[in-house]
Amino acid sequence: MDIGEPSRTAQATAYARAYHQVADEPRIFTDPLAARLLGVTDAELVELDTATMDHPGHAGASNQPRRMFLAARARFAEDAVAAAAAAGVRQVVILGAGLDTFAYRNPYPELRVFEVDHPATQTWKRELLAAAGIELPETLTFVPVDFETQTLGKELESAGLIRSEPAVFVWLGVIFYLTAEAITGTLEYVAGRAGSSELIFDYLQPAVSDEDRAAMQARAERLAVFGEPWFSFFAPDEIAGRLRSLGFTRIEDHWAPDLIAAYLDGFDPTAETPAQVLRSSRILRASR
Repeated sequence: MDIGEPSRTAQATAYARAYHQVADEPRIFTDPLAARLLGVTDAELVELDTATMDHPGHAGASNQPRRMFLAARARFAEDAVAAAAAAGVRQVVILGAGLDTFAYRNPYPELRVFEVDHPATQTWKRELLAAAGIELPETLTFVPVDFETQTLGKELESAGLIRSEPAVFVWLGVIFYLTAEAITGTLEYVAGRAGSSELIFDYLQPAVSDEDRAAMQARAERLAVFGEPWFSFFAPDEIAGRLRSLGFTRIEDHWAPDLIAAYLDGFDPTAETPAQVLRSSRILRASR
């Protein structure tokens, strides 16, 4: 991302989540704060034309398959957090939080939420929250971190995360923008905690056809123009092997179209729209 500028992809994801609330039926994921945080009404969302949506600041909102995956990955993560909270976990860390709104909808009074993000994006989010009149709950702690230059563990523990107690780490829409070194450092920190850890993250697998390679290259080039290039891709076996080597014993990995269909009782949102944008996307849940 451009130095001193908020993340365009965080904005894109927020618009897609907000647009999902008004454009999709059945709905996979409910987020009553998404549009409010962006400062737009439902009517304004509907009126946004395709040309505007194709801008990296809104990309994904008008693309139904991509939008449905963004909704499904949020649902998948929040379902995992709900299960952990029911089991007594009292800490959740949202890595690269962007404009995620879970902390402001958190229904678990004992669950403390740590939002980790680049300082520029976090400052921008706090301005949007204030403008929208969304209160900051006592259970929320902001943790500004540049993944490439700062130590995640040090910053989190300085902010109050208890290393010896269980925690869930949610890391969505981030790792393909990070170098292998930054990804490894974060995985090692999560795996090396004294308390049990659960990790949910999405990733991109390498293209397997010329058509997909061309499509992914085009998307990567559009994002790179705005300072958010892709750096990392993983085959499912590769990422599973890396996680097991770090001590994660239970790994649940889903291909994007399968995850969407699971939440929609078999409905296939790619039936009439090419699934090219989804074929590289996966999400997994690992625990130790």
